[in-house]
Amino acid sequence: MHNSPLDLRTWIGRSETVHDVVSATPYAALAATLDFPGTEPGLRPALGTELPPLWHWLYFLPLPLQSAIGPDGHAQRGGFMPPVPQPRRMWAGSGFVFHQPLCIGDALERTSTIADVSEKSGRSGKLVFVKVRHEVRRNGAAQVALTEHHNIVYRDAPQPGDVAPPPLAAPTAALWQRRIVPDDVLLFRYSALTFNGHRIHYDRQYVTQIEGYPGLVVHGPLIATLLMDLLRRNFPDAKVKKFAFKAMRPTFDIHPFSVHGQPAADGHSVHLWACDHEGWLTMDATASLV
Repeated sequence: MHNSPLDLRTWIGRSETVHDVVSATPYAALAATLDFPGTEPGLRPALGTELPPLWHWLYFLPLPLQSAIGPDGHAQRGGFMPPVPQPRRMWAGSGFVFHQPLCIGDALERTSTIADVSEKSGRSGKLVFVKVRHEVRRNGAAQVALTEHHNIVYRDAPQPGDVAPPPLAAPTAALWQRRIVPDDVLLFRYSALTFNGHRIHYDRQYVTQIEGYPGLVVHGPLIATLLMDLLRRNFPDAKVKKFAFKAMRPTFDIHPFSVHGQPAADGHSVHLWACDHEGWLTMDATASLV
């Protein structure tokens, strides 16, 4: 028997604290995966090297026992996260405030709290939204170095006759842009780097036959990382204070997609977005600069 939405709200306020150390090898592996200009294969960053924004996702990895994995490849529902009955889980978006840089060698502490659980009705049935607040501290300091709000949406399995929401056209004016080919190896490497067992990213039979998607789903966090990577390539000296993104539409591996950026005239923010091969907006984001 599944908990009711009213029961799920009792998860609000639950928290957990985990620890990790910012080690060099994940940094070097992601740099190689993104093909960042000037990356030397096999070279590890020195102690004190700052993590680029969003690269903290390489740490605090979920480590469920193999026996505790659910049918979708995620950890079974319950525990810290509420046991939402809807089977499809997607990363809807996130917001960040970068108070202090995180650096190679730092000892980190992350406190995660269920900030909200809410239910809505959509075109394809019930939707359950879970918002998690993460606060990251470094080297025993009391002050928070990074604040993240992570928004997760759970939805029902696809049904015959479901109507997809209408797509939005992506902006056409961009100062920066980059074409991305999301092949199986890129998706595998990012799943491995983030220890993400969600089968929609690597199991083609599962994602097409069980979840009803046309191809492997490109990770939302990977697309967000590629947006920040685009900013870093074109404005390497920029200091990002805040960043927020919203996933608008799934991206699949069956076609290339592209990431775009347009700095504001005042120089204090950058509009970043991703679009699919048809020009539909798939992710919308804003970076606020110091």
